[in-house]
Amino acid sequence: MLNPAFPDGAPNWVDLGTPDLDGATAFYGALLGWELVPGGPEVGGYGMFTLDGHTVAGVMTVPEEQSASAWSVYFQSPDIDATAQLVTRSGGRSAFEPMDVLDYGRMGGFTDPGGAYFGVWQPRRNPGLGIIQQPGSLLWAELYTADVPATAAFFAAVFGWKTEALKVEGTEYVYTTVHPAGTGPELSFGGLVTMSDVPAEAARGPHWLPYFAVEDVEATVAAAKRLGGAEALPAMEVPGVGTMANVTDPYGAVFAVMKPLPRQQ
Repeated sequence: MLNPAFPDGAPNWVDLGTPDLDGATAFYGALLGWELVPGGPEVGGYGMFTLDGHTVAGVMTVPEEQSASAWSVYFQSPDIDATAQLVTRSGGRSAFEPMDVLDYGRMGGFTDPGGAYFGVWQPRRNPGLGIIQQPGSLLWAELYTADVPATAAFFAAVFGWKTEALKVEGTEYVYTTVHPAGTGPELSFGGLVTMSDVPAEAARGPHWLPYFAVEDVEATVAAAKRLGGAEALPAMEVPGVGTMANVTDPYGAVFAVMKPLPRQQ
């Protein structure tokens, strides 16, 4: 799973673009216990969702005519300008050029060769998320892509990611996990999935999906429905991993929730 030290190449930030900041705050507050710390004009109104005083995500208002409501995942880089060069050299594209965010850090947005958007964060004063792997916080990140081997090669070139083929217990399905360069599979932070394997997600095109840890998946899905969201993928138990489900918030942003099994020592 994720390492709180955020090794280079690991996800260190997630944020939500939504057309209704007040509505999203009410939804995620009731569902996951988050509170909003509003952003000022110096950051364009970009705010922070917090849980017990720890930052769990960023959030910004995005007009519906500008972009669909969505979650984005960011990965750590020690030099975002060098990372940007690797992205374009490896067949990806720049969505927006790296830029300073006051003295908090530098950020950039990119798409991989398959078309999935991802962000990059180079920390300065803001090291990234303040809490992970706890209920209500980021647990895992998953990429839905048309070509897993090609995508793995791209991210290996950009971040040095390593992959492992993980056979799901009791099935013939093989899941590709990823971990940062210089680490082992025990620090896996996400997975790569062939879109055609999950039709509900394939309809959304290539994209990253953040997972948030919860204590009770079924109860969380039921609560999301009561709050105006929807079930995007029914709750399922993954042998040896835990229980998970995909959820859509009231404005169309998709995310997953998961109760992981206790890790084997």
